[in-house]
Amino acid sequence: MESSQRHNTLVHFRFNPEHKAERGRHGEGSNCTGRDGESVVLKVPVGTIVYDKETGEKVHDFAQPDERIIVAHGGRGGRGNQHFATSTHRAPREHEQGKPGGERVLRLELKLLADVGLVGYPNVGKSTLISRISAAHPKIADYPFTTLQPNLGVVTIGEPPHEDSYVVADIPGLIEGAHTGAGLGTQFLRHVERTRLLAHLIDVSDASGRPDPVKDFKVIMGELESVGLGLEKKPMVVVASKMDVANPEKVASLRKHCKKLKLDLYEVSAVAGKGIPELKYALGKQVAEIRAAACALDKPAAPKKVSPRKAKKRAESAKRVSKQAAFKKRQSR
Repeated sequence: MESSQRHNTLVHFRFNPEHKAERGRHGEGSNCTGRDGESVVLKVPVGTIVYDKETGEKVHDFAQPDERIIVAHGGRGGRGNQHFATSTHRAPREHEQGKPGGERVLRLELKLLADVGLVGYPNVGKSTLISRISAAHPKIADYPFTTLQPNLGVVTIGEPPHEDSYVVADIPGLIEGAHTGAGLGTQFLRHVERTRLLAHLIDVSDASGRPDPVKDFKVIMGELESVGLGLEKKPMVVVASKMDVANPEKVASLRKHCKKLKLDLYEVSAVAGKGIPELKYALGKQVAEIRAAACALDKPAAPKKVSPRKAKKRAESAKRVSKQAAFKKRQSR
């Protein structure tokens, strides 16, 4: 099984769920070994997690492109009668059966890979925001649950040749009780697990019909926590959306709450374009810092420097040990 950037979904496994490698050929005359069967390489998109369906064990997590693993080994060929021939038994009829190949039932789960995940109640402006900061064109309408599947967009900041980019995922809206199956349930929350940073959108207009933006914030945080994947601990920024028609009291309440939690608050209007550039660069800056921190953790520790004096002593000690070993070897002879 191999991860590929050319594949974006697992739909090609839906109508062809069974895959079998070619059977090896029989042995032939003149002591010829049978030809090996051709292997089958299954392509999966980056972000696929492979589980053993019978045991539930995680087999592999394809987090990088061009990763390859063996999920089922081929069988081993048996021995023909030539292996049983002796000086007194020139034409043996004995033979040895081969061993069958491996067979497994796997479950594939795809999790999107994105730097920033947009979360919040339905119809708070997530799809409109991602359409303004990237080239993505999600479905946008004035009713809840317009987004029924995650959308990805690439955001570019800076000027060439010093530009940088990051990926934003528009996660379908959450409501209270989503972890128990309400609304769209938790079927899309697994995509949030792969994001580096969360942008929590809060509708501060009166169009939502919800009077308290702080309560909206707490409800969504409660749903993230209830999933049990540590999503509530991810780095987060708060985005006050629909500032062009904002309720001043709601904005003041949200500002106070964010200040209390020491969270950055960005006030934007995707329709009017207010605060969009500032938000793009702020998200890009935080993503770059998180990436740098992750690279620093993955970087192997530098070897300790040894002074020339210690290095000389170690070399002399190793030389003495080798001489002693050679002397003992001569003595044993």
